[in-house]
Amino acid sequence: MHEKKIAAATLFCKAHEIKVGNHIPWEIFGLHMNGETILTSLIVTVLIISFCLLTIKNPKYIPGKIQNFIEYIYEALEDISNNQIGKKDSEKWVPYISTLCIFIFVSNWIGILIPLKLIPVQGVELGSPTNDINTTTALALLTSASYFYAGLKKKGWRYYYGYFSPNPAIFPIKILEDFTKPLSLNFRLFGNILADELVVSVFCLLAPILIPLPVTALALFAGSIQALIFSTLSAAYISEAIENHKID
Repeated sequence: MHEKKIAAATLFCKAHEIKVGNHIPWEIFGLHMNGETILTSLIVTVLIISFCLLTIKNPKYIPGKIQNFIEYIYEALEDISNNQIGKKDSEKWVPYISTLCIFIFVSNWIGILIPLKLIPVQGVELGSPTNDINTTTALALLTSASYFYAGLKKKGWRYYYGYFSPNPAIFPIKILEDFTKPLSLNFRLFGNILADELVVSVFCLLAPILIPLPVTALALFAGSIQALIFSTLSAAYISEAIENHKID
């Protein structure tokens, strides 16, 4: 019996040494970061900035096909903000919602179109930035900070009156909502993108010619939908912070 307890204690201690996934350890200003995530995030950022600079460098009064395409994307992203927040307050939030949607969209697609998991760097598998829960957590917390800022900017400290209206008994529910909103954004995006990349990578290894094509198409569609859902929910939360606390 005593030997079983010792064996169980030893196993418990070893379990604490197990690490989930391999990462490239980077330390910046004393902060420990996943190097592969920073690397792929930089790649996505450079791609987005380069594309924007090349396509809108010389805008024309009569736009060509590329400029028409860019304007169409902007109008679509602007509609998300207008529909959720309203035209009166959405103007200042269009850049944030648009940047959020484009970054997530490109991040999702780059990990699917280019099977980064099949490209090892320093013995570590690469993946899209949204494949790392640290990235999705940062994006979710950024949205939380944004809707708190929106509410405080609109009503000042009276924003917090909404936590007790129409009945003080709803205060615990309001607090719980502030925790569940970023959690739902975080795990929805992370779980879907991780699953999509794993499925595409597995099919590329097992049958690298025909079978991955429909799977990849489905994963690209799912990645697009996830970017749209994340940005739309972010706009909806900002709208809720502004509209639901109009207490004069």
